[in-house]
Amino acid sequence: MAYYASKVELSYEYASAIPRDNPEFLTYQHFREQFGEDGNMIVLGVQTDRFFTTGFFNDYVQLNKDIKSVPAVENILSVPVAVNLVKNDSTRRLAVAQLFPDRPLQQAQLDSLAGVFRSLPFYQGLLYNPGTKAYLMAIRINKDVMNSARRTGVVNKIMELADGFGAKHQTQVRLSGLPLIRTILANMVADEMRLFLKLSFVLTALILFLFFRSFSAVLMSMIVVAIGVIWSVATIVLCGYKITLLTGLIPPLIVVIGIPNCVYFLNKYHTEYAKHSNKTRALVRMIQKMGIVTLFTNITAAIGFGVFYFTKSPLLKEFGVVAGANIMFIFLISFIFLPAVLSYLPPPHTRHTSYLDNPVFRKLLDGLTALVFRYRPWVYLVTGIMVVLAIAGMLRLRPEAYMLDDIPKSDRLYTDLKFFEQHFKGVMPLEITVDTKRKNGVISLQSLNRLDELTKLIAAQPDFARPLSVAEGIKFARQAYYNGDSTSYSVPNQFDISFLAPYLRMKSAGGDNSTFTKLVASFMDSTRQVARLSVNMADVGSRRLPALLDSLRPRVNEIFDTAHYNVAFTGTSVIFLEGSRFIINGLTESILLAFLLIIGCMLYLFRSWRMLLISLIPNIIPLAVTAGVMGWLDIALKPSTVLVFSVALGIAIDVTIRFLVNFKQELPQHNLDISATVKQTIHETGLSIIYTSMILFAGFMIFSFSEFGGTKSLGWLTSLTLVMAMVTNLTILPALLLWMEKALIKKAKKKELWTPLDEEPDVEMSKLGLEDEAEKA
Repeated sequence: MAYYASKVELSYEYASAIPRDNPEFLTYQHFREQFGEDGNMIVLGVQTDRFFTTGFFNDYVQLNKDIKSVPAVENILSVPVAVNLVKNDSTRRLAVAQLFPDRPLQQAQLDSLAGVFRSLPFYQGLLYNPGTKAYLMAIRINKDVMNSARRTGVVNKIMELADGFGAKHQTQVRLSGLPLIRTILANMVADEMRLFLKLSFVLTALILFLFFRSFSAVLMSMIVVAIGVIWSVATIVLCGYKITLLTGLIPPLIVVIGIPNCVYFLNKYHTEYAKHSNKTRALVRMIQKMGIVTLFTNITAAIGFGVFYFTKSPLLKEFGVVAGANIMFIFLISFIFLPAVLSYLPPPHTRHTSYLDNPVFRKLLDGLTALVFRYRPWVYLVTGIMVVLAIAGMLRLRPEAYMLDDIPKSDRLYTDLKFFEQHFKGVMPLEITVDTKRKNGVISLQSLNRLDELTKLIAAQPDFARPLSVAEGIKFARQAYYNGDSTSYSVPNQFDISFLAPYLRMKSAGGDNSTFTKLVASFMDSTRQVARLSVNMADVGSRRLPALLDSLRPRVNEIFDTAHYNVAFTGTSVIFLEGSRFIINGLTESILLAFLLIIGCMLYLFRSWRMLLISLIPNIIPLAVTAGVMGWLDIALKPSTVLVFSVALGIAIDVTIRFLVNFKQELPQHNLDISATVKQTIHETGLSIIYTSMILFAGFMIFSFSEFGGTKSLGWLTSLTLVMAMVTNLTILPALLLWMEKALIKKAKKKELWTPLDEEPDVEMSKLGLEDEAEKA
């Protein structure tokens, strides 16, 4: 398994969150087949009033050449490589000529050429902002490289060249674009997850040692979770998956699920050994009492994650399969490994079991017992107030995700993105396709005029940059036909189209198609039936983007008659929105399905609707309180925060099952005395519940120190939920048992309050071939 785990790869495919039959996904795939990738552009920006000085400009030209020489960089669009169209009456063609010659320029030459450049409206808002003196360089990266691990080296090299140029000229160079954002985020998340996984191992080991005071107990537990982590990563490879945003969380989750298994097994072993000082009997009782209990707790946890398989999102399906399977694997590992190793080790010393009589925890448990037995009305009252406040907070919850909402506001990735939003209205790609439903329909005057009208509509929106389409290229050509007069930058009319038509067959000085003609051609399909209108936009979030697009659609339909045109909005921004929506909805639906399946497990386990009700209430309350806290603190529902509920549900249910099973096992020993059994269960099971909760709390609180808002929220929200679950299972749960005392006694006497645990008597030690040990006992 370690061999397969070593072959794991990171996934660089961001559309995998959406079902393959989703209409938005199909539209995006059709767009990619026609026009290629849209999210493979890195943008570089500078803001300076020295741009057209010889020292700065000549070095900026060299920066262009250096970046162009980086492997996987396919093309660059920037001021030094800007082209102009020159009218040639003898050939009746527009010649495409590079505006700035490829050699060092004197200041006088540069000033003259800069004047010509500023007179070309085509480049305004695209390569420079005249109002803020900001300049942009667009770097196109090979799509195959962007979907592989090689992209890290490409991005790092571009950043190194850009920062070197900025340091030389003492100006800040800004970098953004989806390839850069995705690469840096993926690397930061991977590095942070590796760090937190190591820290969780160290911290968990430290806490275990403080509890058990046994190096062997700590080492055993760490080996169990280490094997579980290796198996989880290997499972990802064996299933043909890669590490994604969600599957990357599975190794830390395996630590979270595996450690409680170890704690409960060891706690039961130590408790039994402390009673009769017989190692073999303690091991047998540990397996008898905790084996099936741990099986059911792991089944419920596996259900909590496995239900993601039933969603429509491929990303969630992968997560559900791997997480559900490995939760059961970690049960098998701990169930086989721990008793086997303990059977070879010497019996625990007194110092190893001294934690069972820890005075601090004993006082805490005595306080909880007094709270349950003496102040039960106050327990109900405080709980009721919390639930009311939680419901009020839940009403304030809102689903919303941003491309960079998890990045600190001071991080360069965030500040650079805001730079481009301020000066160029953003870098997030949005694509609009216009199907004219006829061959060569794009280049008709009617279609060009409508494209120009759509361009003006989009450019008027505060969150959208000026779109680029074939209409902009035609307007540029018309300006050239009228000898560069900037007032002629417009779509041709019926009068001048016949004169202009021969000139539209643009050629470069060398006779080959130029960058400009290729650029114009890339905004039409091969049949010239479908036009592409590309827009850069701000990171407006998954909540505002649908509203913006919905507000545009009626006006777009007025421009393009739906009987003769089909207009579609697509691109990476729309796919990101759909992906976030599917993950959030999928997680929400899965939590509801998990509740239903867990209800079925609880009914099978306890065979009583009353016990089912008792078991669900202490788990619903912590989830409701966490949701309420998110609402009051204005924490949006997004993939990282919704995941909190599934994680917490699976773990909190474990605590409830262990408490109730221990209660059922002790009930006959106390002659069906509910009060005495509750008191005994609080003191016996409560200790291991507190220990486990502290370990889990510490393990998840590590994530709250993350630089990512989502990981930080996942850490402290899960910790909050687990602490609340511990409190409710040690107060509300026993209080409800006492409240239903008469009904439970009646059920127990009729043998209706039954569990699979009671169906078989204890295994005689002689039947295990341990006659000598049985005689000693």
